Amino acid sequence: MANNTNLGAAKAAKNDEFYTQYADIQKEVNAYLEYNPDTFRDKTVLLPCDDPEWSNFTRFFAQNFERLGLKRLISTSYAVESKKYKDYEPTLFETESPLFDIDKTRIKGKIFELTRDTNGSGRIDIDDLEWHYLEGDGDFRSPEVCALRDQSDIIVTNPPFSLFREFVAWLMDANKKFLIIGTQGAAGYKEVFPLIRNNQLWLGVTGFATDMVFGVPKGTDVDPKDRAKAAKLGYVGDYTRLGNSCWYSNLDHGRRHQPEKLMSMKDNLRFGKHKDLQETGYVRYENFDAIDVPYIDAIPSDYEGVMGVPVTFLDKYCPEQFEIIGLGSGYLGQSIGIKGIPREHKQLMRGHSAAGDLYMMINGQPKVPYSRILIRKKQ
Repeated sequence: MANNTNLGAAKAAKNDEFYTQYADIQKEVNAYLEYNPDTFRDKTVLLPCDDPEWSNFTRFFAQNFERLGLKRLISTSYAVESKKYKDYEPTLFETESPLFDIDKTRIKGKIFELTRDTNGSGRIDIDDLEWHYLEGDGDFRSPEVCALRDQSDIIVTNPPFSLFREFVAWLMDANKKFLIIGTQGAAGYKEVFPLIRNNQLWLGVTGFATDMVFGVPKGTDVDPKDRAKAAKLGYVGDYTRLGNSCWYSNLDHGRRHQPEKLMSMKDNLRFGKHKDLQETGYVRYENFDAIDVPYIDAIPSDYEGVMGVPVTFLDKYCPEQFEIIGLGSGYLGQSIGIKGIPREHKQLMRGHSAAGDLYMMINGQPKVPYSRILIRKKQ
């Protein structure tokens, strides 16, 4: 999995200023339309946590309003003073409007709406956006943004990474359809994983294995390797590449219904490409009735019991093919009955384990594998 020092630093500093690229939004949305062309038809779409004057979310959905068949588009922003990053100048769009208020521009959020052709061009697009200041700062938890959520059918955004858990709870409380960006690590949150297990939330089309590029505020400290990777992908300047960002959604798409092609256990051990697996075979865990499968392409087609697989399995998860039992680590591991590690084995691991972690014996030594999702083949 790609290294991601920028994201770790951002979470520590609660720096949530990552701006999604138009191409990434277009690629993701188009995949849902390929599965169901009416995904957004006659729907009200809310884009919270946004900066509507220049946001690519607002730009994409406004420019494609008619193609998507939207009924209403709403986009809201955070007030500048509510952000960590405050180097701000109002846009000409705002300052040249009769609604501009020097006393409100920094402390109030803004709302942009699109429902009709306001300029007589014969089509509804970004030039027809209407706006005004919000009463508050635009926080998604505020009563006025909650009211907008309740009026909406689908919510699409890149929420603040530091508030991802709260944002998902905010969506689920209102039983809304959504398409949002998060991190690979978010799949393991105790507030998020049960939703994945229960098929209330799943990975979008852009999963763990795809680099995504984000704009960042001018002067942001970006790892030179990530800046170079962004430049190689065509984004030069104030950009960074986040290697483990992905989309989460409860909108259906075709990829999640494509079963994996698998070999039998015997054929994997005889013809598979993983030499270490051929040497050790499929090892059983010591503290849970399951086998360890260290590679997605080595999941045996003929094993009927529970298997522990890498978290990247979520990229390949087909709910018609497999059932997710739980997550094999920490609190979530304890909740499904993973037993504690005996003291004599835990001492040999030098602290590299926690309550609820799976472990196995390899060549006489206890080993805790990297986080595993426990699955079982459906009959």
